[in-house]
Parts: sequence; C-alpha cells; structure tokens
Amino acid sequence: MQKITPHLWFNTEAKAAAEFYTSLFSDSKITNLTTLHNTPSGDCDVVSFILSGQPFMAISAGPLFKFNPSISFQVKCQTKAEVDAIWEKLSEGGTILMELDEYPFSERYGWLQDKYGLSWQIIFVGESEIKQKITPMLMFVGDVCGKAEEAVNFYTSIFPNGRADILARYGKGEEPDQEGTVKYATLTLEDQEFGAMDSAHAHRFTFNEAISFRVCCNTQKEIDYYWERLSAVPESEQCGWLKDKYGVSWQIVPTVIDEMVKNKDEKKIARITEAFLKMKKFDIAELKRAYKETGQRDSKS
Repeated sequence: MQKITPHLWFNTEAKAAAEFYTSLFSDSKITNLTTLHNTPSGDCDVVSFILSGQPFMAISAGPLFKFNPSISFQVKCQTKAEVDAIWEKLSEGGTILMELDEYPFSERYGWLQDKYGLSWQIIFVGESEIKQKITPMLMFVGDVCGKAEEAVNFYTSIFPNGRADILARYGKGEEPDQEGTVKYATLTLEDQEFGAMDSAHAHRFTFNEAISFRVCCNTQKEIDYYWERLSAVPESEQCGWLKDKYGVSWQIVPTVIDEMVKNKDEKKIARITEAFLKMKKFDIAELKRAYKETGQRDSKS
C-alpha cells in the first residue's frame, strides 16, 4: 500500500474528474466510490483512483477550497508526442500558465491548470529513467518563499528513510528570487518522489486544503507520531486533517478506516462518519467501537 496519497478537494466534480484523469493515462482506473451522508458539506462522494499505477483520492465537498498552482503535478514523458497528447487533453477548457515550448531544462515543457483548476506540469525527459510518472510539486511562495530547503529537510527528517537533493539554486541576476534559494529540489518520502521550489514572484495564492496528503497509519502510535510532528495550526485540526508550519495540509488516517467506509452497508458508513466527524486526531479504538456498535445495532434491528 502506498503510504502517502494525494487527496483532491472538488466542489461537486470528484467522480467526473477521476473519470477524466483515468482516461488520460495508461494503468489507470477508479477503484472505489463511496458517498458519505450528513457531513458538514452535505453528501460527499469519495473517490479512490489510480493514475499510472499511483493511488489518488478525491472528494466532492463543496466550494470551500479551490486548487491553485502552489501544488501541481509533474507528468514525465519519454517522447514529445506524449507531451503533446497529454497537453492537448488537459488544456481543453483550462488555463495556460507556461506555454508548451522548449526551455533550458527541457526540450518540451508546459504548465497549465485544467478545466477543474488542477495544475499540471508536462515535461519531456527523453531517455531518463522514469521511476514515478506523476510527481507532486510544492511551490513555496509569499510568507514561506525561501523556506523550500528548510521544508524539504523537515519532511525528510519525519518520514523514515527520507532523502533530499537540491538540484538547482537561483543565482545572481534571477531576481526577485534570492540567490541561493531553491530553484528545484527533489525529496523522497516513503519511497515516493516529491518536488519543491521557491518562487519570489508576486502570486495571489498559497497552500490550502484543496490538495492535501493522506498518510495511512497502521497503529495509534503511528498516528500520534505524525500528528505531533506535523500539526502546527490547531484551528485547522479536524477529522484527521492538519496543517503544518509551511501551510501544507496533511491527513493522518488509520488504514482501517478505508476498509470501514468501503462497506456498502449505509448504516455502518453513517455510524463511522458520525464518529470521525467529532474527532480532530483519529482515535482507532473509538472508530472500531463505533464500527462494532453499528454491527450490534444492525443485528438487533
């Protein structure tokens, strides 16, 4: 099981978006669809899907959070034809952020927001080995600009066997970016690749909850470990969600809850939903009690 899963927050389009994205990449499919009822956002579709062999999740939970380019997804392609084909489909109805063109770092590259607002960087890598097709990219802007290197070191210190490599730094004459800050870095967390960069240009966005990263935990001790190290904004703690000191959102969730909500028994799903909506940090024992109580109630009804 993949330890860290990107989680996408949509208004109402999670299922449609998952269907669209899985149509673009090989080795892709929707793996589960569950509807949670009576949440603060009303009825919410929760969709699990795979893109190029990598798990993703999405939820339709209202218009509270919107995607922006502070977190994007880089798609590595070994042919320019593949770059062009993916670009054509993703750009339809979207917004171009960097035109598809030749750049010093790639012979074929472009950055866009698709019709749902999600940001993608499509890049030709030639014969370079592709270990991970789609890579989440974090851009540190505004108040956290210049902290990409600090953040990379912070994340790799938390996750076992974390690794980081600063591949490029800004130099003289690249203002407004400060010399020595991160132009591009890679980090590996739980064998998953992420990218990070600083950008001192004027941006009207920053990290928010529209994109978060779910960390699946097998034990309460593991949940406690990640919660204590990552959570830095108490008012953002809710239903397993937290926000770290750089503004990036994470969900620290027990592995068992995914199996619970996949149960097609609506009474059980309702009871589990009721239980976790009251929580900030997840309590595995309490979730199991709620799940068992549901079974007892159902057998008596």
